[in-house]
Amino acid sequence: MSTATLSTGAPEPLTDRTVVGENLSLPLFRTLSGVLAGHPYLKVVVDRAENTWHLLDTAAHPFHVNYIATRVLGMDLAELDASLDEFNASVYMDPGRRFLLGVLSLHTEPGEEGRERTFLVLETTEADTMHGELLEFFYDFVRERVDGRLPLRLKPANHGQEEELAGVSEQRVPRVLSHELFGNRTRTPLNTGDATGRLRCFRTVEEYEAAAAGLGWSDIVAMPCLPDDVQRVAGFVNTAPITPLSHTNVLATGWGIPNAIVRDLDGLVEEDGLDGAWVRYRVREDEVTLERLDEAPELRAPAWHQQRIRLEPPLLEDSPVLSLHRLRSADRDRYGTKAANLGELHHVLDSRSADLTAFYGRPRPPREDLYGHLAARLGLRSPSAEELRAAATSFVADTVEAPDGVALPFSLQHRFLTSSPALQQGIGKLKMALELGADDVIDSLCLQLQHLVRHTPMPDSVAGEIARAFPAPLADGDRLVVRSSSNAEDLPGFSAAGLYDSVTTVRDAGELPDAVRQVWASLLSPRSVRLRHQVGISLDDTYMGVIVQAYVPAALGGVMVTCDPTRREDFRNVYLNCSPGSPEQVVEGAVLPQQYLYNTVEGGGRTVALGTWSEGLPAATRARLADLSLTGRLLQSHFSAPDVDEPLDIEWLLTGEGDFRLVQIRPYAL
Repeated sequence: MSTATLSTGAPEPLTDRTVVGENLSLPLFRTLSGVLAGHPYLKVVVDRAENTWHLLDTAAHPFHVNYIATRVLGMDLAELDASLDEFNASVYMDPGRRFLLGVLSLHTEPGEEGRERTFLVLETTEADTMHGELLEFFYDFVRERVDGRLPLRLKPANHGQEEELAGVSEQRVPRVLSHELFGNRTRTPLNTGDATGRLRCFRTVEEYEAAAAGLGWSDIVAMPCLPDDVQRVAGFVNTAPITPLSHTNVLATGWGIPNAIVRDLDGLVEEDGLDGAWVRYRVREDEVTLERLDEAPELRAPAWHQQRIRLEPPLLEDSPVLSLHRLRSADRDRYGTKAANLGELHHVLDSRSADLTAFYGRPRPPREDLYGHLAARLGLRSPSAEELRAAATSFVADTVEAPDGVALPFSLQHRFLTSSPALQQGIGKLKMALELGADDVIDSLCLQLQHLVRHTPMPDSVAGEIARAFPAPLADGDRLVVRSSSNAEDLPGFSAAGLYDSVTTVRDAGELPDAVRQVWASLLSPRSVRLRHQVGISLDDTYMGVIVQAYVPAALGGVMVTCDPTRREDFRNVYLNCSPGSPEQVVEGAVLPQQYLYNTVEGGGRTVALGTWSEGLPAATRARLADLSLTGRLLQSHFSAPDVDEPLDIEWLLTGEGDFRLVQIRPYAL
């Protein structure tokens, strides 16, 4: 065993226990390994030129490339940093490379007679482009040097490696796919954070609803799948699988509270008596813990009790009903955020004048920028800045379309509300109750107001403008979609995900006024009123625009966020969920979607989970989703300016004709 002493600046030097050329036993693995995502892991480097391998001491060598450069090739870190991308290409992409870099991780699975069986998994980094023959060589080399009593399986790191191994029998190279290995994890972080509170466990939505009135800001709610209208509490615990892009996790993210999947919660509750107990709940990227406290802690009211969000004053003077393509982002104060963003998308796609490369221009030390990586993704060699910008805008315009439709302004809702004395009186009563803190009457006043909004006749002038939005009769089988577009959503600290209504079942133009009133009424639901009031959003300043669109059938639909929601520092990956049919199925939790990660820097993608589906998408469809993911990243440069690192939340669909349409763009709550 080779050892070395590393100078760390600390009083005691760090001993490097890295091993070169020795076979790997389980005790040696445990000596050298660290822990990642709850599993012990060990970095390995195979040196083909020397026909040996290096088992890296995890504590001493967190990065493969640093070890190879400094310990094997005699470089210093300054030299490595100066040529990092070229060096990475030589170890991750060169088909004739000298070094093969990988990770061995330790896992368990049920064995005979109920006993757990331990096995090792070998994988490369996600951006590695090893071809099939090299993957076979890598597996064989490691297999020969690992204790034969330990089963070893190869995990393809990306879709490209899966395809390379498709023609290799599993007897020849035993393997496990990522979603098979991690899809049934006992504990999965969804939104990181800490909370101390009382754990409240519910088995059904009915149980939750019966107790909801007694829940408060210091409770941690646990149940198989939390309802979209869950109230603001200290933390969420899901006991059944759910996607990080569900409405409830978007709420958890926006509220800054911990959320995780904890499948073994029933056992923890039974063993430690956690239901109703005070607990400390911690969610980290690689760990989820629930610790019972012996006594009630002293708690302070959360910061959001003092949170105050100010809205830009809405413009209520008469504005015309406009086609979406005539709107820009500045029109959010007249038509709402969703409508304005879709109008801005039309502008980006039609004018092709936006700079969509800014995200790649941000320094990522030691790199000055990522322009070279973007050029490679777009198939360019050494382009000028102007050529790169032109290629980026063309790529986006060729990949996606913006939806057609019309936007109804705030002024229509304002004219409707002021036309009815009963509505004005009801709004006045609700404002008074909010000001006085009369919690016992707020919900009933909201429900009465919603009923009035849905059934109060519209003034002729308002009804006429709505009718002109879609004057032609609908053909048999066609329908309209009526979506909310409020000024009280997609705000820093207040996402409003799932808070307002959309109506997707308008089969006749005569049904359009009722659908519009239903969307307007959702602005006055008890939950939306309470959540806005908690953060100081005034009822006087809150208005609802409406988007009306022809329904477009979707072969595939979903949501993507231009980040990895469970690893916030990851600037490479875009997280994408999808299922057959409309995007609403994903965000509403109607199905458990397929989940993918796509690397928008070096390229490549991998399957995270298959959800309720038995198999993944075809390779050609996954390649289209890679293009969609890169498009989302490029649009981030425009919609998140000036801070281009702020991710987007994008709903999309794939039509039967094979076209991508983006139906919503908004900031992703972080």
